[in-house]
Amino acid sequence: MSKFDTFDFNQAIPIISEDTEFFPLLSPQDEDEMRNEDIPEILSILPLRNTVLFPGVVIPITVGRDKSIKLVKEAYKGDKTIGVVSQKDMSVEDPGFDQLHKVGTVANIIKILQMPDGNTTVIIQGKQRFKLQELVQSEPYIKAKVERFAEEKPKTSSKEFKALISSIKELALQIIQLSPNLPSEAGIAIKNIESPTFLVNFISSNLALELPAKQELLELKDFVKRARLLLEHLTNEVQILELKNQIQNKVRVDLDKQQRDYFLNQQLKTIQEELGGNTPDLEMEDLKKRAKNKKWPQDVKEHFDKEIEKLARINPAAADYSVQLNYLELLLDLPWGEYTKDKFDLNRAIKVLDKDHYGLDKVKQRIIEYLAVLKLKNDMKAPILCLVGPPGVGKTSLGKSIAKALGRKYTRMALGGVRDEAEIRGHRKTYIGAMPGRIIQSLKKAGTSNPVFVLDEIDKIGSDFKGDPSSALLEVLDPEQNTHFYDHYVEMEYDLSKVMFIATANSLSTIQPALLDRMEIIEVNGYTIEEKIEIAKKHLLPKQREMHGLQNKDVTLNNKVIEKIIEEYTRESGVRGLEKKIGSVVRGIATKIVMEKPHSANVSAEVAEEILGAPIFDKDSYENNDVAGVVTGLAWTSVGGDILFIESSLSPGKGKLSLTGNLGDVMKESAAIAMAYLRSHAEDFGIDYRIFDHWDVNIHVPAGATPKDGPSAGITMLTALTSLFTQRKVKEKLAMTGEITLRGKVLPVGGIKEKILAAKRANIKEIILCKSNKKDILEIKEDYIKDMQFHYVSEMHEVIDLALLKSKVKKAKDLNKFNNEPAKEK
Repeated sequence: MSKFDTFDFNQAIPIISEDTEFFPLLSPQDEDEMRNEDIPEILSILPLRNTVLFPGVVIPITVGRDKSIKLVKEAYKGDKTIGVVSQKDMSVEDPGFDQLHKVGTVANIIKILQMPDGNTTVIIQGKQRFKLQELVQSEPYIKAKVERFAEEKPKTSSKEFKALISSIKELALQIIQLSPNLPSEAGIAIKNIESPTFLVNFISSNLALELPAKQELLELKDFVKRARLLLEHLTNEVQILELKNQIQNKVRVDLDKQQRDYFLNQQLKTIQEELGGNTPDLEMEDLKKRAKNKKWPQDVKEHFDKEIEKLARINPAAADYSVQLNYLELLLDLPWGEYTKDKFDLNRAIKVLDKDHYGLDKVKQRIIEYLAVLKLKNDMKAPILCLVGPPGVGKTSLGKSIAKALGRKYTRMALGGVRDEAEIRGHRKTYIGAMPGRIIQSLKKAGTSNPVFVLDEIDKIGSDFKGDPSSALLEVLDPEQNTHFYDHYVEMEYDLSKVMFIATANSLSTIQPALLDRMEIIEVNGYTIEEKIEIAKKHLLPKQREMHGLQNKDVTLNNKVIEKIIEEYTRESGVRGLEKKIGSVVRGIATKIVMEKPHSANVSAEVAEEILGAPIFDKDSYENNDVAGVVTGLAWTSVGGDILFIESSLSPGKGKLSLTGNLGDVMKESAAIAMAYLRSHAEDFGIDYRIFDHWDVNIHVPAGATPKDGPSAGITMLTALTSLFTQRKVKEKLAMTGEITLRGKVLPVGGIKEKILAAKRANIKEIILCKSNKKDILEIKEDYIKDMQFHYVSEMHEVIDLALLKSKVKKAKDLNKFNNEPAKEK
């Protein structure tokens, strides 16, 4: 290991105090004699690493370099005069001439000491400054030509000078008082110094300054400037020491307060024990007792034991104590390895599901399949079901029925508007107010690790700068990953594989594709009128009677009244609005009972209308079919199916196509495709191709304030245009849905069940569909569509043949006026 030549102030004081001949207090006369001594033209140069030697000052130097040891020994045998210069970079082991500062101090070697640890210590005293000129030799040590570095003598008689020196002396003494590690001998020495120049040099040498600051003091010629700069350094050092002492005093006070609090807490603990209260020791005993009864994995047990040991080391008065205590209580409250026993009676499960919900056969069948497989295998990862459908069809309430059928606990988590990832994964314990995620909280509340867990409105999760909760749900809803679900607060993996997650959504379009891929999608479509009547009789009316304090004998509704309410006061796929209207009727009867007004328990249609007011909706009726160009289409909306009228008209012009009715881009494209197909196949439908250049076409979809869009109106648009240009009207009680291509192909569309229900509400008897949609019709019970006729097509000309009558309408427009141009011969 390399050695450097260094100065140790802690070694200087014992040497100075034990042997005063090494530390002469220079008088002004002695200092003048030393300043006027001649200096050799060539000096042996001793580099110093961490200090600067000032004139008149005695310091001990630990010599470690071989070159330096040889230099001081030879000089000590000779005239004992050397040049001492500080090196620029303290990390350089063997500095060259260029790596030394240019201003140094001529020094006299007073004594060489061999220390007990084997190091060589040299006592040197500075004499006067010099400046390096040029290098004479590098080996075995550096020799250089030097010149005297003249120093301007100050005017010591001025008041300003005396005040400056006095301030320096006072601050130096103040520093010694503020520094307990400095001996009192240093203060005595400073008081006894008479020479201002030596005082400044002595303080500069012993003040705890960086090497560049000391070198700057050495290189200043003007003594007054040097004294003022030293005064600045002393002032700064005093301020630092005062601040340091203030901090230490404050820490000492805080420690005293902690000790006081500790003794007070010990006394409080004793008082609580006498009164039978709960103390920290009793709390830990209670935690350990509860832990013995837990059926948790070995790694969780080890983690708990480690955390409870950490709690024992925390002062009960500290803020961290309650945080750690809450964490341990959560670990104990979680149902590690605790499961409810499933009820495998499939017949009972079917009865429970049928009792709570009418219809929904596909969902019920999936639950029965799960139970059957679970009974055979006895260990199965729970499926992740996603019930998709319009509002009010019973998706959320299905979760309770499924839990009842399985004999499991039920818990629900509303995801609508959740934007923070920590809602799912929890906060880290280091945060103030940290909490576990809502998944873990729900399991704690359920008290079992295999509940039926409903994730409501999963399509309405948001995301912002706090994270993406839908991405956090990927681990929760992946059967391959949720065996090791990690919550940031719990800091342990938790098995969610036995939890039966049921998500609900109104639409799949807003669900993240990766999340959608992990779920089994089950569509819950709207109800037919017959189904709504049964639901109203079996569920809604009894529920409203109970809510309003009535009995069965007080109010009943027959099928006709319920059907009237469905058709004239609600227009929805679900039954939420129907329940509200039935509630209004029940309240109306309850009011009459309380006011003792005459009424009949069997509510008639007239009484229902009196309570509910005038009908809100008329039965969907057709536009006047005596006019060509009017077609009935079927549409899907967020609340179910609806019928959609497409109207078209002609006016003399140049073949311009206008679209009105607040249509979206998809419907505009459908209209453009229909017009392009009709122009290219005009002869197939008996239309003169010149007609298109002399008549403007306007297609309108009524209710212009309502935005409309979707891929279901293609064949309806083309039928309307064909009817308009051929002046053949459309069959009565006919509706259609499907998309077209430029080649005239009919494409399948979605939402068929909802559209069929809307058609039935409107008393439509015939429906035209794509052949690919036949499978959707087969899923609907035959009893609900027995009076309806379905036509399945694949080409557009089939639609025209089925939809349009052979004869033209009465008073058909004469379209063959082409400004006296001859009509094309056929």
